[in-house]
Amino acid sequence: MVHTVLGRDLPVSGNIGLFAQNEEEYQNMFELTRPLVYPSDNPLQKYFELKEPIGKFTHLYIRKPDQTPYGKYLGDIDFILAEEEYELLKKEVIAGKYPGAVMYDRPGWDTVQVVQSGIDVVSYISTMGMAIKARIKFD
Repeated sequence: MVHTVLGRDLPVSGNIGLFAQNEEEYQNMFELTRPLVYPSDNPLQKYFELKEPIGKFTHLYIRKPDQTPYGKYLGDIDFILAEEEYELLKKEVIAGKYPGAVMYDRPGWDTVQVVQSGIDVVSYISTMGMAIKARIKFD
């Protein structure tokens, strides 16, 4: 999808997300993935380190049901760029160069969101610093 919208592939940040559509699905996802991830002592934790990486993915993100427009997606993959390359992409996105790419509207985030009609997943593009910040700080 990112390739279709931007015309090129990008490196993944190592995060892959599953978005639950209801509480039962969330509990099932959590239980099914438990053997794959290291436990966390933080009850609000959503990013979990995989015990064994899956390809280039090192962290699994399980999102609780969300009634906002972002909650309609079934999952996501995060991509990263070097700081300068990200700033250039951000300017192009703000200028409307890429239909399907917009700035993600959430306080504290500096992230490009990529969506494509007919596809039930979303992608986010940021810097590695932002990807790490998301794993640690955000709910």
